[in-house]
Order: sequence, then C-alpha cells, then structure tokens
Amino acid sequence: MRKSKWVLLLIPIIAVGALWLAAYIGKPEYAYVPPEHKLENAPQLQAQQLGFIRQYDLWGKTLTVPGSALQDQDPRLSAANGAIEITKDMIALGRRTLYEETFGNEVFLTDILGIVDGPMKLGKIAKAIAELKGKGTNNLQIELDQDVTIGGKSFRKGDKIDTGFDVAKGAYAPIGVKVKYDKGKARIGVTCMACHATVNRETGMVVEGAPNSDLNLGFMLALAPNSSAYFTHTDVTKLVDFIKNENRTVINSKGKPEALPDPAALEKAVDDNLMKWAPGNFDTTVDLISDVTQIPDMFTKGDHPFSWSGFAIAGPFKGLSTFSNNVHAQNTDTLSQSEISEPLWGIDKEIYVGTILQNAAHRKFRYDPKSGLKPTEFFNRLDPNPGTPGVNEVIKIPNFPKVSAIAPNGLYISSPGFHAGEQVNAMSAYQNTVRPPDKDSSAATNAKTIHLGAEVFKKAQCISCHAGDFFTNNRILPAVEIGTEPARAKAFHTTQNAFGEAEFYPPNTPVPLPSDAKVVKIPLDGIDPKQIELGFGHHQSGGGYKVKGLIGLRWSAPYLHDGGVAVGPELGQIGVAESVMKGIQPDPYNSLKALIDRKLRMQVIEANRKDARLRDTHITGQGHEYWVDESSGFTKEEQDALVKYLLQLKMKCYRCTTIILCPIAS
Repeated sequence: MRKSKWVLLLIPIIAVGALWLAAYIGKPEYAYVPPEHKLENAPQLQAQQLGFIRQYDLWGKTLTVPGSALQDQDPRLSAANGAIEITKDMIALGRRTLYEETFGNEVFLTDILGIVDGPMKLGKIAKAIAELKGKGTNNLQIELDQDVTIGGKSFRKGDKIDTGFDVAKGAYAPIGVKVKYDKGKARIGVTCMACHATVNRETGMVVEGAPNSDLNLGFMLALAPNSSAYFTHTDVTKLVDFIKNENRTVINSKGKPEALPDPAALEKAVDDNLMKWAPGNFDTTVDLISDVTQIPDMFTKGDHPFSWSGFAIAGPFKGLSTFSNNVHAQNTDTLSQSEISEPLWGIDKEIYVGTILQNAAHRKFRYDPKSGLKPTEFFNRLDPNPGTPGVNEVIKIPNFPKVSAIAPNGLYISSPGFHAGEQVNAMSAYQNTVRPPDKDSSAATNAKTIHLGAEVFKKAQCISCHAGDFFTNNRILPAVEIGTEPARAKAFHTTQNAFGEAEFYPPNTPVPLPSDAKVVKIPLDGIDPKQIELGFGHHQSGGGYKVKGLIGLRWSAPYLHDGGVAVGPELGQIGVAESVMKGIQPDPYNSLKALIDRKLRMQVIEANRKDARLRDTHITGQGHEYWVDESSGFTKEEQDALVKYLLQLKMKCYRCTTIILCPIAS
C-alpha cells in the first residue's frame, strides 16, 4: 500500500503517522512514549538497578540483600510469601505501563461513555495535532464538530476548546492517550501519564511526574453523549429524583420491578456538574458528591501514604500500588462498582448497570429495558473481561465482593498473561525513580537566601510535620485539625459497609487466576489502625488528609488537596476563578506565598467563595493556617526566603556504599 493511502487511513484515528507506525510494529495501536533525550527529568537509577544490591518489597516492607546473595538464604524473599524483587526489567515494564497501558478502558471510554462521539471527534483531534506541525503543546486546542449547549454555555461548530492535553514534539498523539483500531472501529483510552506528565512550555521537554495542571477532564467528559455514566462522581445524590416514567422498569436483584431514571434528565444534571470542574482536577471517589481534588504529582519516593486522604496506606510499596491500582480499577470504568453499589449507595446493581448503559454511545452496549433482559444479563453477553465487574482488565481480591485497605472496590488491575498485580507493582517501582527536574529558575537564588529560608522553615515549625529527607512525617491528620475543606477526606466512608481483611495473591500467581490460587493475608501490623480509619473516613472519624511531601513544589501549583490556593503571575489574578478557570497557570511563587500569608490567603478564599462553580465542587483554598508573615512575627525578607527555599527542594539520591543484609524497614 502506498504511503499516501496509509495517511488517509490514520487521519480518522488520531494523527498523521499513527497507523503507519502501527503497521510497522504489527499492532493496530499507538501510544507515545518519550525517548530519554526528550525528558527534562530522566529518572535517577538507584543502587539496586546498578547491580550492587538486590532489593525486595514485602507488602510495603523493604528488604535489601547483596547482589550475589541467593534468594533462598532468607525465607522472606520467596515470591510465595509475597516478596517482589525490584529489577531493571520490572522498572522498564513500569514505565511502559504508565505510558501505554489502558487495561482495556478504551471500551468504556469510547463505546459506553462516548468520549469522541460528541462534538469532540477523532478527526478533529487528528487535525489539531497535524496543525502543530511537530512543535508540541501543553494545551491541545481541538475544533468542535457541531453546535452544542452544555452546562448553560453554548459553543458553535468550529470553536476551539482547551483540552489541556499535552503533545510532545514530534508525537502523533497526546501523552497518555492510546489509540486502538479493532473490528472496523477506532477507540481511544487513557493511561496514567495523561494526568502525570506535562510538556514544559518554556523548553518543550516532557516532565515526568509533574501533574497535568490544565487537563480539562470535566469539560471533555461533559461533551460525551453518555457522561451520566459518571454520575457517582458528581452531586447526583438520588436517582429517584430523575424518574419520569414509572413504567420504564427493570427487574432488580430482588426480583421486583424498579424504574430507571430518565436518560436525558440525568445526562443534563451530570453535564451541568462536570462543567463546573476546574481544569487540573478530577473527582476520584464515588460518593455521590462532587468533591474534586487536584491531580497529584508523581514524585512518590518517601511520600507515603498516598492519595490526598492517605487511604492508600497498605500493600506493596507502602501503599503506592494500592493508589495506582485505584485509577483503573475504579475511575476509568464506573461499571466496576456494580457489585458493591448496594452497600455503598443503596442502589440495586441492576438499576446501577442499567443507568450506565441505557444511554451508551455505541448501540451494541446500549441497554433497552424493553429487551426483557436484566441489565447484568445484557452486559454479560458483551463483557470483554468476563467473570469480573466492568470492562477493564481486573481480577477480584480473594474475599470479593468485600473491599479492603488495598482495593476500595474489591478489584485489582491485572492483564491476562501477567502475574497478579505485576503491572501495578512495576508502575510503583518506576514512580519511585522519578525526580523533579534539577534545572529551574530557582538556580538563580543565592545561597544566602536559601540558608535563610531553611532557618525560617525550622523557626516557623514547618519541620514539625514536614520533616525528614522527603519533608513529611508520613502521617494522616484529621481534616478538622487541618481545617481544609472536609468533603474529600470522608469520601470513602461508606466502604465500611463492605470492608474486609486485606488479602491478595502471591506475586507469582498467573492471570487469569487459577481456581486453587494461594491467598496471602497482607500484614498490617506496622500500620496504626487509626490511620487506616482516618484514610477511609470510617467510624465517623470525618477522615483526614496526609502530610504532603514538599518535593517538586515548583511543578505542583496550585496548592492544598482542592487546588484552591491559586494565584496567577499577576497578583490581581487571585483565586481559582481568576486564574485556573480562565486558562491562566498558577504561579508557584505567588501561590505558595498565598499559602503562608494570612492576608493574601483571605483574599484567595474570598475570591473562591464568590464563584458558584467552586462552591458546588468543594474548592475553597481554606485551612492549613500556618502563617509565615508579619502577623506571626516574620519579615517580608524571611517570607520571601522561605518560599524560594521551598521551591528548590529536591530529593536526595541514595546509593549504597556497603553491602549488608538490612533488616525489614518499617
């Protein structure tokens, strides 16, 4: 086939060149993985990758042995007991998985949600990338294919929208977007790096681990024809409020007829809420409350527990695998909650599945209550991953449908042909090698200022929580103690209705799981039960927020879990509405100053309070009232020095110089 014909084939998919490359490698799919010379922060390899030592993770405990030692010298190092050896191959798998692996979510996002079946079409994405002429961007602007009114706002055909998708120089697709062509249909899915990598506007280089702070997820979900599939991530609290036809029923799991909500009315309500989400934010929990949080950074080494609430506190890599798992086991396929919808929200599973599928973008997945089938019966005939809830590639934890400290919905992402949790653990291993870029504008800050900032950091008692090499005491603090917006802290509280023991499989267990798969109880003896209680918001604790590590602050503005402390490059751009919501990137220096300056913070909070969109999505910028300003006895010079000191903090790179058998680390 001539090259010109290849180009014609790949334009409808996503970008000029994608299908041509797919043909060369023999797979009809494409996801961009930046080569090392295009990275602004190449990962720093640790000692175990250099061959000096062998390192293992044992359910969150770290074991280190000499590189020449035999595995059977220590019984703890057996895979049957849960030991995971961290190797170069494992870390390489982790990087590929972060950039390339969707775990099958393109089926949910394309066929059920319809992410490119609304006004945002694949052809227009391809056109937008082609118009870059290989230059790259940190905000791909895509032309709408039709007129649309959504969330009370009208858009015309031909209008260009800000997606926040980052496209690297010479790439044929946005970072973290994967294109697959199968059975005559092009589908797109998302990988982890859509949220956790960005293109530096100044250099054009890819910054791994930096949050994609302008990714416009709410808007793009709202443009999809079946965004109501994400109703549990919004403020739709009662489906019964959307019933218009009492005769439009299904047989629920108790054998009784029950009405489905009206598709159009529910779609409008969900769209209206999604349009309020600030760019760079996503509602990662399924609590029927629109409590968005900002996308976190991926500078994870030493920053446990994970998630803003710290719920990911148990399991491999000190909970990092639990956190990474939750992204695809729960958030990119809402059908995955079908077996626990009753204990979590009191929604019968037939009603839940029927609600998600009744307006599916692809006719094949669109459920009709007149079919005579129960919604689950209808779905089971189409399920690409039979035997588990949802369409993504997951396995059930041993005590499913119970949920646990390592799997808040009872599922764990694992693709057939791999071992149980292998890809997730590989991602964790790679994430712990990622460091913020060393080169930034803080290099111009003189040593005297940095020294003063370090002294202020101690004098202001910041070090009482943000201590150690990673500037965190690794604790979860009650939300009421920190004073920040509390909704997200307790978002997992209903999981206590189905909470079971933390159990999993040894890391050498193949997928699909054998019928006699060994079950291992994950040790929680080194974890304070009160910390787990706070992380999940159980037992009316109100939940809490983790003490965030301070590495990479230059790349993670705005600040606090809700991203509410935002100030643009100009001090008049105060608050989220006047910066983020207007497409203005928050300035790290000004935003961090607002975090510690009482007067400036009050202005930020007041500006946020005036915007109904922010009120409805629980973005306030309040709390964490630890001031370093004139009201607390510090000079402007000291405040300036502290901010500059914080913006230049970097991880230490540890390399073992001795070869010893280390004890299990806590």
